[in-house]
Amino acid sequence: FLPQKPPLYMDLTIEEYLAHCAAIHWIEDKDIPAAVDKALGYCGLTHFRKRLIRNLSGGYQQRVGIAQAIIHDPEFVVLDEPTNGLDPNQIIEIRNLIKEIAQDRTVVISTHILSEVQAMCKYIRMIEEGQLVFAGTVEDFDNYIQPNTIFVKLREAPDVSRFKEFPDIIDAEDLGQGQFRIKFSGDESLVERITERAVKEGWRLMEIRLERTSLDTIFAELSNYNKKKSKKK
Repeated sequence: FLPQKPPLYMDLTIEEYLAHCAAIHWIEDKDIPAAVDKALGYCGLTHFRKRLIRNLSGGYQQRVGIAQAIIHDPEFVVLDEPTNGLDPNQIIEIRNLIKEIAQDRTVVISTHILSEVQAMCKYIRMIEEGQLVFAGTVEDFDNYIQPNTIFVKLREAPDVSRFKEFPDIIDAEDLGQGQFRIKFSGDESLVERITERAVKEGWRLMEIRLERTSLDTIFAELSNYNKKKSKKK
């Protein structure tokens, strides 16, 4: 387990600290050096093994925190806000480390930062006020709210009113420079129909894409759903 604030002893070297953690996890004395070496290598800390923890950057202190969580080679690891307070480069490094650790064990990340979920996770369990409000893959989460807008860019753009001829289009906004945002109801086949019309009428299609709902919007939707459900009870 790695709590949000790693339980580090700042006056120990990395090697001393990990040896201490190995002993806490009942690793036999004769096996501690090998366990420490393995955790140091896994977390990219071997060259800093004699350095005091207080003299490490935030990113490397977080690596030490992860190392103590895996020192006894557990099958199940829980990391609480593992990238909290790190700079962008450190975040990328820790994400990559976590992905590597997750290749041969189960890793659960507890976080409220949705971009971290999207970057590292395969499955999501969302808890709101003690209730499980979503369980599924990240892809399921992304698609929880169906996209209802399409972005179109054309070289030979028609008048915006031409888009309103499609029966499923609720509204179309001219964004300038041949770009349009189209709000629609119905299924995603509208993309194909707009593409066919663009080819037929020589609009010279440059780009067309569904605009996915942001993770924050989905989170808010799920939260509101749960609150409404609670009120009914």
